[in-house]
Amino acid sequence: MSKYSFLTHRALKRHRPWGGAPCLWRLGCTLMLVGLSVGDPAHAQPEAVSPPTSSVEQGQTPLDEAFSGRPRRTPAAQAAGVTPSGTKMYWDLRTMYLGRQNYDGSQTESLATGGWAGVKTDYFLDHFSFGATGYTSQKLHGDPDKDGALLLGRGQHGYEVLGELYADVKVIEGLNLTVGRKEYDTPFINRNDSRLTPNTFEAISLMGGTKVGSKGASLRYGLGYVDSIKERNSDEFVSMSVDAGAEVERGVIAAGGLYKQGGFSLGALDYYCPDIVNIGFAEAKMEFPMGGWLTPRLALQFIDQRSVGDDLLLNSGDNGQQYGIKAELPVGQALFTAAYTNINGDMGMISPWAGYPGYTSVQVEDFNRAGEAAWMLRAAYEFKEIKGLSTYALWVHGTAPDQPGKHGRDEYNFNLQWSAPAGVLKGLSFRLRYALVEERAAATDELTDLRLICNYAINF
Repeated sequence: MSKYSFLTHRALKRHRPWGGAPCLWRLGCTLMLVGLSVGDPAHAQPEAVSPPTSSVEQGQTPLDEAFSGRPRRTPAAQAAGVTPSGTKMYWDLRTMYLGRQNYDGSQTESLATGGWAGVKTDYFLDHFSFGATGYTSQKLHGDPDKDGALLLGRGQHGYEVLGELYADVKVIEGLNLTVGRKEYDTPFINRNDSRLTPNTFEAISLMGGTKVGSKGASLRYGLGYVDSIKERNSDEFVSMSVDAGAEVERGVIAAGGLYKQGGFSLGALDYYCPDIVNIGFAEAKMEFPMGGWLTPRLALQFIDQRSVGDDLLLNSGDNGQQYGIKAELPVGQALFTAAYTNINGDMGMISPWAGYPGYTSVQVEDFNRAGEAAWMLRAAYEFKEIKGLSTYALWVHGTAPDQPGKHGRDEYNFNLQWSAPAGVLKGLSFRLRYALVEERAAATDELTDLRLICNYAINF
């Protein structure tokens, strides 16, 4: 087997929580999952986040959202830096259809309903809190010969899993220690929440933050050891190195920090998996207020990946780098974005534990193959006439990679979304995503990808 191939979730140490046995969890969730998605909006992937505030793709985590520990709080409280008090319960129900015509003419198709429900307690003795979340995905339609949409488990089977079970210890104000199964969001270890349920991890982490100076600046930081991952369409936790494609068990040590002041931020993270890979990530963002409505934004990104130790995944000496730049221009109800990425070195980028964070990574392709460069143009618009209705379209042009026999690609995406703005339906959203990918070859191959998503998010 090639050292670059990604293993399926077999062999080596595994955990099978709730082992697929029928239970009240399956019955209750199946009755409730009628096409909606619940939970605190801060907990769910930004299904209900309206453009044109951001051009971040679903499944990605920008660095300025890392180190938060994803507290259960409303967007308003999150913006104000308010920590929630009291025990919080949340439900996240989601129904999704994914149909894909692959490059080779084969088809992938699934329709499933799922989501999660959980609780996060208040701090006992002002220091100790506990959280638990159960996840499920249940089949509505899906032929076994059209598997691969990642909405259901292998073979188009439903699943349920206790994905979060953790203790949160407030060491001091602004510094928390978390132990157990939990969701995390950083650029290369995150929920990748673009299907029915997200990735979760077994880890121990220390995260904190503090104000710097008197001008509103802040410093956030984190340090952790991540032992295993539950992939988004799985009910099993496997070693991080096995999930990456190696045949040995290794965890990941991650550490980094982020400085923010106003519209400027600068941060870096490093992920070290012994004998497997080392990933370094750095990003800077800045705003340029020009008076009135004009405030252009600029972001710069650098990624370095290389084989380490006994080279049990990559070839000895393999390394690769990505350079990226993104510019955003908000204009009234619209947001215009242009981005460029370039992959150097003798290997393409890998992202086995997360959605890939590159600026030109979109609905289908990541444009991160060795030697590949990509340009993206994107336009988003939020309608005034129909509150909560927004749309965007984008085009990515990728060059041919270094690997012989591989071709350049163009991807076109269209997204239409409505999110209930207020009232009893607040938290409900409907979303349509469509992608067309063309390979520039003598005999043109195309891929199409259609996704329909219904969510409903509630916390109490």
